[in-house]
Amino acid sequence: MSVGEKIKDYLEDKGITQAHICRKTGIDPVKLNLALNDNRRLTFDEYELICGALDVGTDKFISPRVPEQEQQ
Repeated sequence: MSVGEKIKDYLEDKGITQAHICRKTGIDPVKLNLALNDNRRLTFDEYELICGALDVGTDKFISPRVPEQEQQ
């Protein structure tokens, strides 16, 4: 599941509209909608703004990835 999809699910669970996030962050509604529907990537700046508007840490929707180790 993409970061955008995780945010979309969170918004739906909390009853928060995309319009509300756009008003609080200044992110263009079309850009936000595309990102939440996995049709574009959020920039890190946008991601930080969304997390700030939701009052959650930036680790809420992402988890570290470990690079695959090469077989020797």
